[in-house]
Amino acid sequence: MRHGTLFFVVGPSGSGKDSLIDGAKAVLGSTGRYVFARRVITRPAGSAGEDHEATTEEEFARRIALGGFLISWNAHGLRYGIPASLMAALESGQNVIANGSRAVIAELVTRVPRLIVVEVVAPPELLTARIAGRGRETGAAIDKRVARNVAQWPSTVKTVTVRNDATIAAGVERFLAALESSGKTMQLRRIPIFGGRDHCAYLPANSNIVSAFDYLGSAKLEISAGAASIRTRVQIIDLPDVLGPGGIGLSSEAFTELGAPEGSEVTIRRTPSPESRAALTHKIQGGALSEEQYHTLIRDIVESRYPEGEVAAFLVAATQNLSDDEVVALARVRTRFAPRIAWPDKIVVDKHSMGGIPGSRITLIVVPIVAAHGGFLMPKTSSRAITSAAGTADAMETLANVELGPAELRVCLEQARACIAWNGRLNHSVVDDVMNAITRPLGIDSNRWSVASILSKKFTAGSTHVIVDLPFGKRAKLKTEEDALELAALFESVGCGLGLTVQAFATDGSKPIGRGIGPALEVRDVMWALDSHPEAPADLVEKALFFASRILAWDPAIGSVEAGRARAEELLRSGAARSAFDRIIDAQGRRSPPVMPGRLMHTVHADRAGAITEIDGWAITEIARRAGAPLDKAAGVDILRTVGDTVARGEPLFVIHASAQGDLEEAARLAGSSQCYVID
Repeated sequence: MRHGTLFFVVGPSGSGKDSLIDGAKAVLGSTGRYVFARRVITRPAGSAGEDHEATTEEEFARRIALGGFLISWNAHGLRYGIPASLMAALESGQNVIANGSRAVIAELVTRVPRLIVVEVVAPPELLTARIAGRGRETGAAIDKRVARNVAQWPSTVKTVTVRNDATIAAGVERFLAALESSGKTMQLRRIPIFGGRDHCAYLPANSNIVSAFDYLGSAKLEISAGAASIRTRVQIIDLPDVLGPGGIGLSSEAFTELGAPEGSEVTIRRTPSPESRAALTHKIQGGALSEEQYHTLIRDIVESRYPEGEVAAFLVAATQNLSDDEVVALARVRTRFAPRIAWPDKIVVDKHSMGGIPGSRITLIVVPIVAAHGGFLMPKTSSRAITSAAGTADAMETLANVELGPAELRVCLEQARACIAWNGRLNHSVVDDVMNAITRPLGIDSNRWSVASILSKKFTAGSTHVIVDLPFGKRAKLKTEEDALELAALFESVGCGLGLTVQAFATDGSKPIGRGIGPALEVRDVMWALDSHPEAPADLVEKALFFASRILAWDPAIGSVEAGRARAEELLRSGAARSAFDRIIDAQGRRSPPVMPGRLMHTVHADRAGAITEIDGWAITEIARRAGAPLDKAAGVDILRTVGDTVARGEPLFVIHASAQGDLEEAARLAGSSQCYVID
C-alpha cells in the first residue's frame, strides 16, 4: 500500500486557511480519500476560530512526553499540535489536510513519508482587515501578526501557492485545484496499446489515490512529469496485475510524447478549469463573455483541455453570436498568446484583404510603392492559397524566398524597408492552429471571428497602422456593399480597441482583377504594372494606387489622400517602385531563374458573338487549380477578354497554362463543361 500525502496548509494570520480547509472538507470529506486533521490547541473550547480539541498547558506537555503529536509548535501565546494518530491514515494511503505553521516544516519533512506544503497568501491590507474582523485583537497586536517573519523552509520541500484574495468560493476553488494538481501523484506505466493520435490514459479501478470513475466523461486528463505534460482521454481497467492501485498507464504514443521513463512519478489533474467550463457553457447557451472569460477559455482550448466536439460547439455558437465588445475582447486575448515584434519606427504599416477575388495581386505593387517612399516600415506577411489559385506568398515565391524567420525578416527590413513574406513562420498563431483544425473540415466560418484573428496577428507583428480591403460581390465572402461597410466599421473599432489605426474600405469584388490567375501569371501582371508596360491591367493598377495613396497619407509629410495619390503615381511612373521591389527580392533571396507561366497551353474560345456581361471568376479559379495551381506556380489562366468587351464567335477568351500534359487536359475538360463567361 502506498502512503498518502500530508498537505500542510500554512500562511500568515488572516490569509483564510480555516475557510479554505472548511470549503475543501465540504467537497472532499465524503470521498474517503482525505482526512482533515483536528488540531489540539491550548485555547478554551467554544472560542472563536476553528473547531479544535481544547486542552490545558499541563495536558499538552504530557502528550508531548508520550509522543502524542506528529508535530507541535508555539504561536501567539498558544500551543498547537497535530495528533500522531494521523500517521495511521497516511500509512493506509489516505491524504491528510492539516492547518500548520511555517516554522516546523523543516522538522516535519523528516517525520512523514510524503509532505506537500500549501502556502496560502493574501495582500497585507487584506490580512489586516480579516484579523480585525475576527474581533480577537486590535491595533498593535494585529500589526505584529501581519509583520511576523518566519524563516523559509527547505527549498527541497514541494510547495504550492494559493492566492486567497477574492471571494471564499474563488479561494476554495483554487485550493481544491492545488490539492488535485499536486497531490495526485502516480507511477507511470506504458500500456502496449496503439491509438495513433487518440491518446489515452488508463486509471486503475481500485486506486487508493484517485476515485478513477470520477474522471470518466468528455473532459481530458492532464498528466505532468516535471516540465513535460500531455492531455489525454481516460479509460479505467480492473486488472491489478497490469496496473497497480498507484499506477497510471499511457497508450504507446502518449507515453512516447510525454517522454518520461517508466516508473516516473507523475501528477494528474482534471481539465479544463471550472472557470472556463462555465464560460464555454454560457457561450454555447448564447451568452456574452468578458475578456478574462475568453482568456481562460481560449487558454484551455489551446492547451487541449477540451474534446473537439465541445470546441466545435463553442465555435459554432461564437460564429453565430459575437457582439462588437466580444470581438474586441477576443482580439485582445489572442494577442496574449504570441510575443509582439518590436520595430524601431514610429509608424509600421500593413495591408490585409479578405480575399477570395481571383487575381487582385495588388500587394506586390503596393508594398514596393510604400518601400520606395521610405516614410515607414512595411513588414508584409501574407498567406498561401487555401481554396484560390494563388495566395500572395505563392505569387511572391515565384521571384524570391518567402520563408523568412524573425532574424531574416529584420535583415530584410534593414536593407529594403519592406518585405512580402509567408506568415507561417512569422505570424504563427497557436490559437489558429487549434481552431482551424476544427473549423475548416466543418466549414465553420465567421467574418466577425476573422476580424479578431486578423487584427491580433497584425498587432503581434508590430504594426501600428493597417489598411483593409473588403471586396463584395455575389461570389465573394461579403455579398453586398452593406455587408462590407458594416465589417469595415467593425475592423476600425476593434483596431481602436487594440491601439491600432485601421482604415477599411469596401471594394468591387464582382469580377477578377487583372489578367492572370495563378502565381506566375499574376506576377507577370505585377511586373507589367511596375514597369508601366502598355499591357498592365488598368483595374489592377488603379486598385493598387487606391490603397497605396491611403497608406502614404499616414505620413505627416504627405498629409492627404490626394497628395498620397500623386506621390504613389510618381513612384510608379519613375521606376522607383520597381527598384524598391528588386531590393526586396534581393533582400529576401532572389529566385533564379524566376518561375514563368507554363509552356503547355490551351485556348478557350467564345461559343457565340456578343458583349461579355459577366465572368465567373471562381469557375476560372477552379480551372486554374485543375491545371496545377497553386502548387505548380507556372500553372494558371490568362484572361484575354473581360467584362464589357465585345467578342466574335470563335474569338479567344482565355488561355490555360500548365506544366504537365495531364493537368492541361483535365483543366481543358473542365473549361469545356463550365459556363465561365456570360455573353449577351
